[in-house]
Amino acid sequence: MAKVSSLRTYSRGAAALVTGAGSGIGRSFACELARRGSSVLCVDLHAERAEETAALVEQLGGRGIPYTCDVGKEDQFAALAEQADGLLGRPTTLVVNNAGVGVGGCIGDVSLEDWRWCLDVNLWGVIYGCHHFAPRFKAAGYGGIINTASAAGFAAAPEMTTYNVTKSAVLALSETLSAELARTGVHVSVLCPTIVPTNIINESRFPSDRKTFAAKAMEKWAFTNSGEVAHMTLDALDRNQLYVLPQWDGRLMWRFKRVAPVTYARTLGLGYRLAAG
Repeated sequence: MAKVSSLRTYSRGAAALVTGAGSGIGRSFACELARRGSSVLCVDLHAERAEETAALVEQLGGRGIPYTCDVGKEDQFAALAEQADGLLGRPTTLVVNNAGVGVGGCIGDVSLEDWRWCLDVNLWGVIYGCHHFAPRFKAAGYGGIINTASAAGFAAAPEMTTYNVTKSAVLALSETLSAELARTGVHVSVLCPTIVPTNIINESRFPSDRKTFAAKAMEKWAFTNSGEVAHMTLDALDRNQLYVLPQWDGRLMWRFKRVAPVTYARTLGLGYRLAAG
């Protein structure tokens, strides 16, 4: 197969589907795509949030279409995939699998119900997006897929097991998909941010004391905002860059763990024991 030109752009003038578009990073993706002249199918669990984002897309010069969907439900995502091209008015060229939820707590403390909820949204929602659109893009020889994972996918912070597992799986899925689609004309990027101010803590399932701690950490230790993250990720997609680590702390952890994985694990365990007293 002929090598695809590196000059092709995937984020400008796109026919894009963004999940979790009602707030946070998802809304920022939709707005940045609007600035780049794209049509955006703004998908969210909450209809009013999807509508708000679609209105923002219109204000920014794009075309915004609101769509209500629980991405963790197979039948709902299948219906979304079937309708996407018609709603956008042309074939979908970019899918941003961004919807996510948070669950915190130690192994054994997190209920299996919460495990399933987190897996449905954070992992199955991404699987459905890749399952339905990757074959289309491969056949067309053009398209982009962005999967929102997290630095949690490799950082393995204690008391975040459920969330860590889902994001680690999204990272592995993205790496595999990138290899399978190499030189087909389809670009794949996986976003691994650390702390970004969003609504995820407010809507998470954390023990009350941990939710308060997480909210304060988000306020104090966020080194970038969702708009900057979306901008950087879309630029990375255009360059066909697989890994997107937009913050210095995430890049530091990534390198530490890759260079010295055993030392990293021991340091993480020691820090957790000291913090726990």
